[in-house]
Amino acid sequence: MVSQINLDDARLLAPDGTALQAETLLVGTNLHAARARTQGRLNLTGSRIPGRLNLAHAVLENPGGIALRASSCTVGEVWLPACEDVRGTVNLRRSQFDLLNMRAGTWRDPLRLDGLTYRTLGPHLPAEERLAALETGEPGYLPYPYEQLAAAYRTAGDEEAARTVMLAKLRRHRRTLPRHTRLWGLLQDATVGYGFRPLRAAGWLAALLLTGAIAFALQPPRPLKQGEAPDFNAVFYTIDLMLPIIGFGQEQAFAPSGWHQWLSYLLIVTGWVLATTTAAGVSRSLRRQ
Repeated sequence: MVSQINLDDARLLAPDGTALQAETLLVGTNLHAARARTQGRLNLTGSRIPGRLNLAHAVLENPGGIALRASSCTVGEVWLPACEDVRGTVNLRRSQFDLLNMRAGTWRDPLRLDGLTYRTLGPHLPAEERLAALETGEPGYLPYPYEQLAAAYRTAGDEEAARTVMLAKLRRHRRTLPRHTRLWGLLQDATVGYGFRPLRAAGWLAALLLTGAIAFALQPPRPLKQGEAPDFNAVFYTIDLMLPIIGFGQEQAFAPSGWHQWLSYLLIVTGWVLATTTAAGVSRSLRRQ
């Protein structure tokens, strides 16, 4: 084991080969390689670096191959170069970092992040900027990178960003499902954002309530029993149609006709759908808690 390694401004050139073979490296404190330039694979698999692995402003080039392999590593702080300074795959699978400092951006080559655990992610950026890196990562659907990113935002106290990440995870999952099974997911997304956007349901309900109240106020439905029906109220009649668990006695007392009847069917079906998707979203939120 060495106490510290300094490769700042180094040139490690092995095109189509291994520029640095440091598998299972043990370092007492830090490995500095700021502004270094490598051509070929930089292999740090299984390394133990309790201090800092500093690759800030380094240029890593291995087009079509692995530019940096730092899987199964345990490192205190990791400072990665910007995405525009890397040509090749970056593999950080199953590693453990206390701090991962990585600027956001769209990586031209894949980021392998499945199983990567980090406590803090810097710098603090909006979730939308971080999600681009996950979209260019592993093929298919791997939930862990999204869950780890959401956990980092929760650690930083940014619950809104964590919800945005988890919503992106569910949308990524939906894209991998057979086409005929995506409809329910699209419906939950549009109405309540899979439970992460519950106010959407309130917006839909308010719009439907306004539509129904205006339509039935302009042309009230006929009473089923003349002289026995309560005074008609367009707002509560619409609520009766939309919300199956609430009853104000209006729906049973009046019968719409013509296109108002089709509107009432639409309100009933939409109300059931919104109630079901909202319940599913709330249930999912409770399971996450």
